[in-house]
Amino acid sequence: MRDILIVGGGYAGFYTAWGLEKSLRTGEARVTVVDPRPYMTYQPFLPEVTAGSVEARHAAVSLRRHLRKTRLIAGAVTEIRHADRTVTVRPADGSDYELRYDILVVTAGAVTRTFPIPGLAQQAIGLKHVEEAVAVRDRLLTAFDQAASLPPGAKRRKLLTVTFVGGGFSGVEGFGELLSLATAMLKSYPELSLQDLSFHLVEARDRILPEVSDGPGAWVVRSLERRGAHVHLNTQLLSAVDGHVVLSSGEEFDSELIVWAAGNASNPVVHNHTDLPVDERGLLVVRADLRAGTDSRPVPDVWAAGDDAAVPDLASPTPGARTVPNAQHAVRQGKRLAKNIAASLHGGKVRNYRHSSLGVVATLGLGRGIFQYKSIVIKGLPAWLMHRGYHVLAVPTWERKVRVLTVWLTAALFGRDLVSLASVQHPREAFVASGGPQRTGGSPASDRPAA
Repeated sequence: MRDILIVGGGYAGFYTAWGLEKSLRTGEARVTVVDPRPYMTYQPFLPEVTAGSVEARHAAVSLRRHLRKTRLIAGAVTEIRHADRTVTVRPADGSDYELRYDILVVTAGAVTRTFPIPGLAQQAIGLKHVEEAVAVRDRLLTAFDQAASLPPGAKRRKLLTVTFVGGGFSGVEGFGELLSLATAMLKSYPELSLQDLSFHLVEARDRILPEVSDGPGAWVVRSLERRGAHVHLNTQLLSAVDGHVVLSSGEEFDSELIVWAAGNASNPVVHNHTDLPVDERGLLVVRADLRAGTDSRPVPDVWAAGDDAAVPDLASPTPGARTVPNAQHAVRQGKRLAKNIAASLHGGKVRNYRHSSLGVVATLGLGRGIFQYKSIVIKGLPAWLMHRGYHVLAVPTWERKVRVLTVWLTAALFGRDLVSLASVQHPREAFVASGGPQRTGGSPASDRPAA
């Protein structure tokens, strides 16, 4: 059998493996997916996870539950050597080892782009994984509990100050959803008022949401500011040491919660640890049919898709354009990739990837959103309903669709769940504080059960 190795179990990797399971004949090939996480994260739901509108587990799709014919390896690929048809795998526990393949699929995805800003690594939380979205939500809920027991002053002001860095879709959606959660929580905290909240969105460019045109982008800024937010355009974060935010505009303030959503960078494995061709951005050079290489210099038996592949955008009127690294393209590229690999094994026709954008839609908080398709712009509640409708259809598997819909209906009837579970990030603290591990010998008489 041919060994098909898929590096990465995100959108493109998951849909490629899922499609291959349906397309390959019995005994034709063995498919292996290598990923450090046992699930695919549906990232468009992460902003709603931060607001508690979607349960964290419902934004993750189990690989083992849905890829029943695929071998799954929990680990990270640290090097690709196509000349030898091998990759180096670093498992969660144990020593690195080599894994051979006949056909390679690179769908490793991008990583969070960071900069050497003082205090950033110690204070900030990203917004790319489920664990980060949960931590953001729990940090805000905990801050509310602590602030409610404090008198007005610097400490309370810091606890209720939230800073998002990055004005792309991820940053704006997360910012809008968390702002919506915070204002809704005030009804449960009579000790606090809207004036106590301070939400800051920092963007280095002169506008937010570059995927929409100038008018709708400016409307989003005005909408956020009407809700009490501070939007800092043409501004960079200079320092975040001990939660003290210093901006390039000269403004300074203390912030308990700092969320970094300033875009993605190419995967280090693809950029630095492979003999496959990469472009100036560190992305794999890919043809329109998703094969690695160029028309004149193809790389045999290597395919790629998703955020770490420079896929030609055949639907764009701009010569040399590449597809935007988003979920809409990654899902469709994964499906096309599975069909193309199966066709190449069966001697069939391999087709180019081509997809015209369906438009862009973003949530700005409960009941608020924006949608744009070419010159058509829809704002407010209709756009928010379109956002929810599109993504509940797009999230893979009916099981996940039903779970998400159930949570939304429950929230509509009973409101948001305001319980913070921040303590799960340190599960042994209560046990250690109880003195349990320190006891030796027999138990005291008072601890023994009664006869």
